[in-house]
Amino acid sequence: MREPPFWWRVAGLEACLLAPAAAIYGAVAAGRLKREGYRAGVPVICIGNPTLGGAGKTPTALAVARLLKAAGERPVFLSRGYGGSQRGPLLVAPERDRAADVGDEPLLLARVAPTVVAHDRVEGAKAAHAAGASVIVMDDGFQNPSLAKDFSVLVIDRRRGLGNGKVFPAGPLRAPLGAQLAYADAVVLVGAMGEAASVAGAAAEARKLPLFQARLEPDRETIATLAGRRVLAFAGIGDPEKVFATLREAGVTVAATRSFADHHRYTLADARDLCRQADAEGLVLVTTEKDRARLQGEAAMAELAVRVCVLPVGLVFEQEAALGRLLVDRIAAVRAGRLRA
Repeated sequence: MREPPFWWRVAGLEACLLAPAAAIYGAVAAGRLKREGYRAGVPVICIGNPTLGGAGKTPTALAVARLLKAAGERPVFLSRGYGGSQRGPLLVAPERDRAADVGDEPLLLARVAPTVVAHDRVEGAKAAHAAGASVIVMDDGFQNPSLAKDFSVLVIDRRRGLGNGKVFPAGPLRAPLGAQLAYADAVVLVGAMGEAASVAGAAAEARKLPLFQARLEPDRETIATLAGRRVLAFAGIGDPEKVFATLREAGVTVAATRSFADHHRYTLADARDLCRQADAEGLVLVTTEKDRARLQGEAAMAELAVRVCVLPVGLVFEQEAALGRLLVDRIAAVRAGRLRA
């Protein structure tokens, strides 16, 4: 679904009209957060976000897994596989599986660590444990109570912040902010400094939650190849504008953009239209790794898949060492507590 624009501006008439539904939804969501979940038998780290839409969960999960691997852990990702047809649990095989089967995000995660896709998170955790996980890293699922989490990180995009601060459907919040922060162990703010995320940052600091700053850095070689060229950037992610802004900030001339809904399944008509516009205006087609994953293995997308330039990005923490220590200490404490029990 496409996010309604009023979510990301000061609350007005639309939000007021939806306030009764938001109150009910928020109360139910807050109640779900209190439920006890299944214990996986290994530490579970959850990367979530307080709002609907893109905030940088997957890049954060990838960065966390790399920190864990550097500390000698064996992380296994657990993903619902949104957009894929397979319910799981199954271990993703990037050389075999398509985004239509397992979703786009698991294909990216599986490049860094073994990845289990499961609609049922409890069964997925069992499969991850059986796959040799010393720690499970959940990409999303913070608001789902079925699986107990030992360390939860909420990721917030600095540019968009919390939008109008209202709960769905009046706004983008998945549950009241206070209820979510009560079950968070750390907050990550992604992107350049700005006022949009100040409310979230202040709320996290008021609860004495560790607050980490991070930024998305585009691949330097890719940016170098685009120097002096005009591009048509397109994306079907939670916040396409973030991609376009990243390109512009890197000095790339973004002559045209096309935004699609999150996890958009590209059609032959989409592919032809994008290629036609690029040819007519002399533009280079550029998209994200997640979008490229949805093009792979699809015969109708072959021309677009071959022509598109993919922009890899990585999440860089300003306090990476501090986050690494926090993760290792929490994992050690969890294990020690279970040994005592």
